[in-house]
Amino acid sequence: MVAAGEVVSAEAVWVLPDEPVPVRLMNTVWADRHAVHDALRTRQDLAGWVAATGLTAGPVTDGDVEAFRRLRDALRRLAALLTDDPRPAAASPLQDLARAVETVNHAASAGPTNPRLRLRASQLQRDDTPGGPGAALATVASQAVVLLTDATSAPLSACHAPGCVLYFVKDHPRRGWCSTACGNRVRAARHYQRRRFERTTSAATGSRAAPTDPTPR
Repeated sequence: MVAAGEVVSAEAVWVLPDEPVPVRLMNTVWADRHAVHDALRTRQDLAGWVAATGLTAGPVTDGDVEAFRRLRDALRRLAALLTDDPRPAAASPLQDLARAVETVNHAASAGPTNPRLRLRASQLQRDDTPGGPGAALATVASQAVVLLTDATSAPLSACHAPGCVLYFVKDHPRRGWCSTACGNRVRAARHYQRRRFERTTSAATGSRAAPTDPTPR
């Protein structure tokens, strides 16, 4: 087992840290110009992710990693449904909607709901923080239920920048991309396409408008 405080593996990348925790779990699948990556593969990865999100899990096992990955795949499938996401690279390996819903509900119901006692410096304190990986999983799943169903909150969106597979909460009406970097890529791609169109049009127009030689032969 690996303690939650241990150093995460160097290959793990935690993207969009300001997003809600369920979205951060979805985004442990991310992409760059080379490939789509999975940042939640090992016990060290999960321990690092739990620590980065402020959850409490304690020691984690390989079974916990699989449970979080199942929840992630279910959330990505439901996010694709909610956002009409057509991105092939972003597709979840779990395509069955009913199974995705069942996975979220099962995870949400697995955590303790009652307060516990904690002894600190010979003082008894009430602890409402869920403990253990199962409780952390339940916390993420419960938050996801609210995120996916609350019509009063900011909508979940898929980022359609070239090559991106991330989700984000659209917390501003003008926000169109998950990050500034993706927005810059979209603008650069549009600029390139516009310049290419202008060059093609100019070349075609120039060839048609080329004057004929009026000199008699």
